[in-house]
Amino acid sequence: MLLLAIATSHCSADDEALRERLKDANGVQTDVWVYNDIPAAMAEARRTSKPLFVTFRCVPCRDCAAFDADVANGSEKVRLFARDRFISVRQVEMKGVDLNQFQFDYDLNWAAMFLNADGTVYARYGTQSAEGSDAFNSIDGLIATMERVLQMHNAWPANRDQLLQKRGNPQPAASALQLPGLRNPEKYAKETTRSNCIHCHNIHDAEHLHALQQGQWKPDLMWKYPLPDLIGLKIDRRSGVTISEVINGSPAATAGLQPGEDILTMNGQAIASIADMQWVLHPLNGAGATVEIEGSRSGRKTLQLSSGWRIHDFSWRGSMWNAPPRLQIWLPELTTDQTKTLGLPAGDGALEVRWINMEGPGGRQAKTDGLQEKDIVIAADGQPIRMDSRQFNAWLKLNYRVGQKLPLTILRNGQRQEVSLLLVE
Repeated sequence: MLLLAIATSHCSADDEALRERLKDANGVQTDVWVYNDIPAAMAEARRTSKPLFVTFRCVPCRDCAAFDADVANGSEKVRLFARDRFISVRQVEMKGVDLNQFQFDYDLNWAAMFLNADGTVYARYGTQSAEGSDAFNSIDGLIATMERVLQMHNAWPANRDQLLQKRGNPQPAASALQLPGLRNPEKYAKETTRSNCIHCHNIHDAEHLHALQQGQWKPDLMWKYPLPDLIGLKIDRRSGVTISEVINGSPAATAGLQPGEDILTMNGQAIASIADMQWVLHPLNGAGATVEIEGSRSGRKTLQLSSGWRIHDFSWRGSMWNAPPRLQIWLPELTTDQTKTLGLPAGDGALEVRWINMEGPGGRQAKTDGLQEKDIVIAADGQPIRMDSRQFNAWLKLNYRVGQKLPLTILRNGQRQEVSLLLVE
């Protein structure tokens, strides 16, 4: 009777209360989505022998809001697939999610995983980059992945070997609340609201802090889930598997992969999306790493990756802000017109000290070292500012460590001054 009730209406008083507290305007299709209850959905998937489609959405985050609305409450194509072909879940908090089962790029503002009711992972969908939160995601791309998942599900268990590595290794904690590096766990343990929801990126935050506490922190940890572009493959974003371009001189070009063919497997794993490719590339180290790619025309090719292949712009990542060192200063960039008014050379930018967080050690130290709100930062370590606020913070984390001093050139009331900030956290 419980399963029948779930199948008839994925709605309860608890669901309604959570939806109201989060102000989740997109979580209203109760005939399509099981709301925030993965165990119930897995039970229903076992009963019906359907695959699971689980979406993870950080409701308070603005990034991916339009795409989320299309998936959850807009696209008729998705609605029919999600209702008729899958058992579909809208997961809006990470507190009770099994981190051993659901491993993906937690910096995403919207992500999806597809799996068998026994826990076998078929595919992942959802990709972001410095291009923007919706540069890779589309309804057509999602539908293409869903169609491949249905093919995998119909072939199960004959295709088991291609899916074994898609689940991931056991994690240090099965729940976000148990993560050893989670800040303020007592706050997050309370009833979920918009102000204490565990965002997906908080999991990466906890991983970073724990690595720092264990003396294992290194900036390389920021280069997560590399895009296939970094090995020389540009993938058609609506297809999710078709090579649109092979970059000259890249490992992919050297190996002989060709534009126009589909990627079928990577390191033996069946590929259904760009996110699947990122999953394969994520654990590979630098120099000496190899990846075997099976193309639909060229067959199996082994790519040799060189040192530094993972390097990319990670400034879009939410987990970047809590990675060390933390300035605890809000530094939005000035417009081109504003920099002209200041008389800065063409091409040079500037960052305004809009707010200093006096509740954090980093902010208090910056104030002690002489920085003031409304100061204009025009150079760092003697170099002009030629990056936006996010890129500046990424540059800081790649080039400085806690305990070092950051020299800044500022304008205060039109006068040029030098300050040096001790990085304390």
